[in-house]
Formats: sequence, C-alpha cells, structure tokens
Amino acid sequence: MARRTTKTPPPDDFEERILDIDVVDEMQGSFLEYAYSVIYSRALPDARDGLKPVHRRIVYQMNEMGLRPERGFVKCARVVGEVMGKLHPHGDASIYDALVRMAQPFSMRVPLVDGHGNFGSLGNDDPPAAMRYTECRTTPAAALMVESIDEDTVDFTPNYDGQEREPVALPAAYPNLLVNGASGIAVGMATNMPPHNLGEVISAARHLIRYPNADLETLMRHVPGPDLPTGGRIVGMDGVRDAYETGRGTFKIRATVSVEDVTARRKGLVVTELPFTVGPEKVISKIKDLVGSKKLQGIADVKDLTDREHGLRLVIEVKNGFHPEAVLEQLYKLTPMEESFGINNVALVDGQPLTLGLKELLEVYLDHRFEVVRRRSEFRRGKRRDRLHLVEGLLVALVDIDEVISIIRSSDNAAQAKERLIERFTLSEIQTQYILDTPLRRLTRFDRMELESERDRLTEEIEELTQILESDAELRKLVSAELAVVAKKYATERRTLLMEPGMTPVAAVPLEVADDPCRVLISSTGLLARTANGEALTPGDGKRVKHDVIVSAVPTTARADVGLVTSTGRLLRVAVIDLPILPEASGAPNLAGGAPLAEFLTLEPDEQVLCLTTLDESSPGLALGTEQGVVKRVVPDYPANKDDLEVIALKEGDRIVGAVELRTGEEDLVFITDDAQLLRYPAGQVRPQGRPAGGMAGVKLTDGAKVISFTAVDPSADAVVFTLAGTRETLAGAEEGTAKLTPFDQYPRKGRATGGVRCQRFLKGEDMLLLAWAGGTPARAATSTGAPADLPPKDPRRDGSGVALTKRVSVVAGPV
Repeated sequence: MARRTTKTPPPDDFEERILDIDVVDEMQGSFLEYAYSVIYSRALPDARDGLKPVHRRIVYQMNEMGLRPERGFVKCARVVGEVMGKLHPHGDASIYDALVRMAQPFSMRVPLVDGHGNFGSLGNDDPPAAMRYTECRTTPAAALMVESIDEDTVDFTPNYDGQEREPVALPAAYPNLLVNGASGIAVGMATNMPPHNLGEVISAARHLIRYPNADLETLMRHVPGPDLPTGGRIVGMDGVRDAYETGRGTFKIRATVSVEDVTARRKGLVVTELPFTVGPEKVISKIKDLVGSKKLQGIADVKDLTDREHGLRLVIEVKNGFHPEAVLEQLYKLTPMEESFGINNVALVDGQPLTLGLKELLEVYLDHRFEVVRRRSEFRRGKRRDRLHLVEGLLVALVDIDEVISIIRSSDNAAQAKERLIERFTLSEIQTQYILDTPLRRLTRFDRMELESERDRLTEEIEELTQILESDAELRKLVSAELAVVAKKYATERRTLLMEPGMTPVAAVPLEVADDPCRVLISSTGLLARTANGEALTPGDGKRVKHDVIVSAVPTTARADVGLVTSTGRLLRVAVIDLPILPEASGAPNLAGGAPLAEFLTLEPDEQVLCLTTLDESSPGLALGTEQGVVKRVVPDYPANKDDLEVIALKEGDRIVGAVELRTGEEDLVFITDDAQLLRYPAGQVRPQGRPAGGMAGVKLTDGAKVISFTAVDPSADAVVFTLAGTRETLAGAEEGTAKLTPFDQYPRKGRATGGVRCQRFLKGEDMLLLAWAGGTPARAATSTGAPADLPPKDPRRDGSGVALTKRVSVVAGPV
C-alpha cells in the first residue's frame, strides 16, 4: 500500500540544485555574523550616549509615549510592549530587566527611569515585581538624553521590519557612559565600566573643551575616581589610574563600617554602605557559613536592620574578647564586604569596539556633542530662515494691503491671484501662498508691529546661530555652557570615599583581646565590672559617689573565668571578658558603669551573691561561714566544664552569711553574731574539705542567736570592726540604732567553735546587732541604694556602746 503524503509535488520545470559548501567556511561566516550582531546590537554600549540598543530604545520609546517627568506613571508592561513591538524584537524579560536596572538608584548613579513599585533591592536579594504591577516614567536625566532629538541632531535608521525609525544614538546632554557606567558580555570581549560623579565628569569635559591637549593627570584632578551609587570606599588608586590611562585596571571596594556599642556590654560593626552590586543577604549568608565552619571567629550575631527611613544598616555583633577592628579585617578578607572591580572600558566607536581611557571617552563624547549642537544649530537656523522669509513676504504685502486685496478680488481663481501677486511684489511662491492663507484679521496695524518685532528677533537669532556654526570657538563655548547648566542642576555630592592603602587601618591588631592582668569587682549594689589592669583600687580622699563601695574583688586576667559564691552555697562561673571595663583603671573605685548581676546570672528568690573567687586551684581556697555557725574551707577544685557548682552541703534552714577567698591562708577568720559576740581565730584551725562536704563547727551560738557576719582579716594589717545595734522591731528597715567602730586588735584570738567576746554593749531598748563587719582600713559605708554614708569615729573600747548615725548604713567594706 502506497504511503500518502501532503507535500506539494514540484512543478514540471523545477530544476534541483544542490550547492556544496565547506562546513568550515559556513561556520566561520555564520559565527562572525552572530558575533558582530551581539557586539553591535546587544552587549556593548555606544561611546557617544553610553547606552546599549535596548536601553536606548526604552528611553526613546518612553519619550515618544510622552512619559515625561511631569506626567503620570504608566504600567511597565505597556512600555515593554511598545518597545518590543516597535523597536526591540527580543523577549520581554530582557527588556523589563533593562528597564528595572535603569530605575534602581543602587545600580545607576543617575537613574533614567522613575519607578513606582517594587523594583528590587541591592544585590537582588528581593527581586522586582512583575511588570504588570510596577509603573514608570522618565526622569529629568532621561529627558536630557533625548533633548532636541526632534531637531535633526542625530541620525535615524529603520527598525527591524522597516515600519518604524529609531535613533542611532541619543543627543545625550551629559556623558552618560562615564556617569552611569556599563557592563556586558559580548563574543570574545566584555565591558565593565564603573559609574562616576556627574559634576566631576562634566568638570573634566569642560576642562578638555578649553584645553584639548590636557594630560591625564590634569583630568584626574577633576575625576579622581569612580563614584559608586552604593558609596563604599575604594582602596588603592593605582588600578584606577591604569584604567584611566589604558582602559583596563582593577581596584578594591570596601564596605563603610563603624564600630559602635550595639548593646550595653557588646560592641559591633555597623555596615552602612556595601560594595557595588553586593547585597546584605549575600554578606549575611557568607558570614554564617564561615562562622559555622569555624573559619571566622569573634562574631556573636548578625542583624539586618535596613529600612526605607535609615537605609542600609547591617549590624554585626562582636563577641567580648575580640577586637572589632581585627574582626573587620577578617570580614574584608573572607566576605563580600571587600570586592574587586575590574575596569574594562570597551565601547563602540563608529561601530567598532575599542578599549578607551578616560581622555578618549571624554573626547568621543565631546565630538558627538559638538556634532549634535552643530546639527541642532543648523536645524534651528533653517527654521528661522524659513520663518523670516514668510514674515518678510507678509510685511511686503502689508505695505500696500489695499492693492493686495484688490488683486486677489479681481483674480478669477487662486492660481491667477498667486501669479499676479508674485509678478507685482516680486515674492516667492512660498511667500505668496502664505499671504493667501493668512486671515484678514492678522493684517491690522498691531500685527504689523508684531511682525516687524519678530523679523528683528529672527534676524538676530540667525546671526547668533550663524556665528556658532562658523566659529569653532563659539561652538565649544556653547557646549561647555550647556554642560555647566546640567552640572549645576543635577550634580550631587560624591558618595564613594577614595583611599590610598596607607589610609586604611593596619591589620596589626590581634584578633582576640590579650590576656592581660585585671581585677574583677562587685559593688554593694550588685554591679559587676573589671579594670583595665591588675592594679588594686584604693579609696581616694575626694568626694564620694554612688556605687563606690566594693564588697569583693579578685585579681585575674581578661580571658579567664571568675566564680561568684551565693548565699545558697552555689558557685557560678562568669567570663571576665564579658564584663564592662571601668573608665578609670586606677584611683578611687566607682562601679557606676558596671553591669547588673542579672545580666550574667539567674538567681533564686532571696539568693544573694556574697563574693568573687578566682577559680585558681593553687590558691588557699574559699572560706565560708553560715548563719548557724558552720565554717568551711573549700579545696579549690572547680571543673572547667561546669558553670554551676556546689561548694558546701548546707543543713536545712541554713544559709551562707559570708564568703571570702583566702590570699595566704594565714588570715584570721571572724564570726560576729546578732547577740554581739565576736570570735576570731586563725584560718589554719580549719581543715580544707572537698566541695560536697558540709563544713565544721565554727562558732558556739547561744540559744536564739545566729551569725550575721563572716569575714577573713589579715592580722598584720590595720583593721576595724563595725557594729550597728538596734531592736528586732526595727530590723526590716528602721533608721534607729547606734553604731560603733573599734580597732580589730582589741579583740583577742580564741579557739574554733568557742563563744567569742562581746563587741558592743546594748543601750536601753537595743537587743540585737543589725549589721556587723570586720576588715581592713580605710573602711567605707553606703546606704541600700549605694549612696555614701559616714562611719562613726573609732572607739577603743571593744565592748562599749554605739553612737547614733545621721544616715542608715546598710553595708561596710574595706580596700580592694
């Protein structure tokens, strides 16, 4: 069975011809055609107006559509459709992408499209909305690009189907290629040009107009370097100069970063400008990857606080113990916060791709602008000459208007009237036709005066235009003046800072804070801080301030840990590097700049921090005294992998009233009870025990009595004992009571677990001690709020009665 076919059979006179073509020749020719099409029609900008064909067609078509800055917005889809249907026979996606880029202030130094809607974000972290949602119109800068395009200033060429015409290049009232830059990949070549400052580029162009032989060094005084839309800092100008000289060069762009206090205790790096085309999401992602792989240290957190009101704000919190400057250097090396930009100034000149330096780029633009202004002047002169010709003919007719009217009325038709007027007044055919078309109402005396004024004005303008066309100096002067007007109206301040390598911070700062000696302090109001060195703080003789009573202090180093002993028998570990540094490293102690304990610890209800310890296992260890008279010396055994340790096994209902880290082990341990008994004995009488142990008898208590103070005192130092007596009814906060300050050497040593000696005699109505303390001098007192309070004068009698205080004392402490 024969197979059916739908193909039309060839005609009878058809002669089959097969051409043999070498595949190498065919591939070479086809590839060259393709390469030329990509280079000339798609990928490379024209050096005259700085636009690729798609950008030029968008700007031109938007101008043809009347989408000027003072008009309303229209949907981007409509613009894309017009451009695609009339001028650019390619996909709508490529047209819309080009339109979006021209509307992005972070991509263009001087945007050409005024966008309304979501046109994307820096680094394309947030893609633009679809073209059916966004709207657009041209900007004033785009209006300058097409200014006077209808005055025969540029050549036009047929579009892809020959039904429309499009400009070969736009008039371009400013050097757009240098101002906005360009990037594109063609076949065998590419272009990558950074944006520049409009005012600087125009200044260089005007200088070149005045001094055509100016050298590169002079031009770079006007254009010192690129000015990127996103700001940032250009580090190293050698590559920029190479690019301006040869058309090729490389420079580095760094983010603009400042070191700020981002929290109460932590510094951070605040990024306000990123390198060109780099978005915050890219930086955040890279930082997280590096931190996760442990290639980047010192980063605590990264937050993107960018908003429309404040602009870009990327906060990188730095861990305590790391120098922010050193962390920043690591970020520059490992993240997109420092990027290289390779300049490759390839642009089309007379249809040929050339690599151009700064001077060549300016010269090509100026030659184009000279030609535009010359053609515009010729067009305007021709228009004015044509108008002057008509005005002169009308004035001739007005001289003898009656005769003109008589000739017209007596003529058989318009053609005869036209011939008779030409013969009678020696007019041209155009002038005669204009007279016949002019309404009678314009032939009044007033209109004649207007015509004479117009004739004089036209004559003057023609002379000026002729002078421009006949004088190269006048032409250059006019171009320079027009550029100056553009710069005055549209120039903005430079955004990118230019820096030589020596101006950047030297990466000699170590990454981590050195493990230098320091002291950790805790105030009577529960504020923690550390000093900048290991020197001891001594109370000064000047005026006292709040929070100047230090209840505990230990020497340590910046990268070590310290322990805080609480009234429930816990030892809590805290990193020294996390503590704020006091503004003064020596002199009178003042912890007003310290941080509250609650920022580092979570305490139980009624749990109090009593003292600090160094966690040094070579020290004599801690000495603890409890409310029920138990004493314990703790063997310094603190596992590094635990942050919460138990240092004593307390009996039910007992609590620690005092804790101190022994310095030498030769100190005297001092118990003071609420029934005014003081017991003093050497620390050597207490055998050190492990952390789980419950301690041993420290002081013998009478019925109903309890310990209110436990301290350790150096017997060789000058020390005092402070006691405050009152009644049980006023214990909760009354200000009544009498206080006594007695030299410590007035109290004799006794044996451990004995009853001690009396330290204050109660007056009538007093039945207990409200507060007691023993320690070195000078001693300081404070109220419950940390405000300074005065101590009574010393009383040599150990069992004497107290004196009234002017301000209630809540805490007493000695030197640290």
